[in-house]
Amino acid sequence: MSSSDRSQAVGVKTYEVRTYGCQMNVHDSERLSGLLEDAGYVRAPEGSNGDADVVVFNTCAVRENADNKLYGNLGHLAPMKTKRPGMQIAVGGCLAQKDRDTIVKRAPWVDVVFGTHNIGKLPVLLERARVQEEAQVEIAESLEAFPSTLPTRRESAYAAWVSISVGCNNTCTFCIVPALRGKEKDRRTGDILAEIEALVAEGVSEITLLGQNVNAYGSDIGDREAFSKLLRACGNIDGLERVRFTSPHPRDFTDDVIAAMAETPNVMPQLHMPLQSGSDTVLKAMRRSYRQERYLGIIEKVRAAIPHAAITTDIIVGFPGETDEDFEQTLHVVREARFAQAFTFQYSKRPGTPAATMENQIPKQVVQSRYERLVALHEEISWEENKKQVGRTFELMVAEGEGRKDDTTHRLSGRAPDNRLVHFTKPEQEVRPGDVVTVEITYAAPHHLLAEGAVLDVRRTRAGDAWEKRNAAAQAKPAGVLLGLPKVGVPEPLPAVTGGCAVD
Repeated sequence: MSSSDRSQAVGVKTYEVRTYGCQMNVHDSERLSGLLEDAGYVRAPEGSNGDADVVVFNTCAVRENADNKLYGNLGHLAPMKTKRPGMQIAVGGCLAQKDRDTIVKRAPWVDVVFGTHNIGKLPVLLERARVQEEAQVEIAESLEAFPSTLPTRRESAYAAWVSISVGCNNTCTFCIVPALRGKEKDRRTGDILAEIEALVAEGVSEITLLGQNVNAYGSDIGDREAFSKLLRACGNIDGLERVRFTSPHPRDFTDDVIAAMAETPNVMPQLHMPLQSGSDTVLKAMRRSYRQERYLGIIEKVRAAIPHAAITTDIIVGFPGETDEDFEQTLHVVREARFAQAFTFQYSKRPGTPAATMENQIPKQVVQSRYERLVALHEEISWEENKKQVGRTFELMVAEGEGRKDDTTHRLSGRAPDNRLVHFTKPEQEVRPGDVVTVEITYAAPHHLLAEGAVLDVRRTRAGDAWEKRNAAAQAKPAGVLLGLPKVGVPEPLPAVTGGCAVD
């Protein structure tokens, strides 16, 4: 019996949300799931592969082949919808904001198209499409409601995204996000802190402050130190153990933010600072409002204030006009900055961006060669930096689903304060996602650490209690309701989802 048959048997409808793109899209998808559940839908089980009453695509537009991927997936669902009267398909996100009516023309079996500014309208649009028996296309030109004010179905019981701003005021020539997300709009500080306090009351112990250009927070309200003040305010929330943020822009990274990071105990010693290129010439062509000296100066100040900070970055290889000397400058910054992790991307045209029509597009084979050199250098450096962690003792927040080999290796996985991934020996004592363990690092690989000895300490937490309660509630549901087990895990760093969208 399919999930749709079982759902009809118990009088409920199922949904599936497929997410592409950056953490902003992941955050939006949690809200879309919350809206659908608020409207009476239940989540289809893992692996349903489109076998749901409503399938929602939350799309990304920053990749050259984003539309091909979408239409391929829509084509796969077309025969399924023909066989299942009443099934609905919705397309939202950045590509929907950009292409609008094109989606329905190319895929007339789509029922709803909505944009980045009106995700709260999804249930209404689905019902309208059902009643009127025709596609509903509604794209708002400005934000109707802050994503964080909408109902949510969080993927984690103990870690949460908290949106502090939407949109972006930058004009990077490789990025289409400002055109699709709009100008930056800041959320009221009181509303942000109220949401964090509510999340902590539910058992959340780690939050990630989220914005397209997170450290520009305050520009909308005329306070250049608003972001550092927000970090310090997070330090006063009882029960909030870890605070992270992503993704900052070097232009707006000021000394007061560094001080707030260093002086607020629950702000983690981790910084994701997009570089994009080490060449001043390329940075200018990208309309990045900083230069190599400024960037390295920030890194130096952060390391002086927070010696054990892990610094990660994004780098684009092969931007139009990039010369061998430009690329060597990028390699120079990588050697100087010694990133713990670098998310590297080969430049690809984003339709609608100035860079897509620039002269001197770099041949694919040249880009590939440079990319391989960059990856090799970074692998060498990241391994050396990870080896420095051997012998150190870390408190890890236990995660679920981040160690793909945990079952076979009889290990568990967790994140260190600096966000390094650590696999550790499973202790005899019960350990739940959200709990905290103390371990000693015994081995380093380029992308993870191992703690092969016995766990030194286990601290059961309210976050672990929240995970246990949520897991028990899901298992207690009748089989026909099909809520499924929640996917639990600490939100990954920004570029792990994809490159480009929320990467400033």
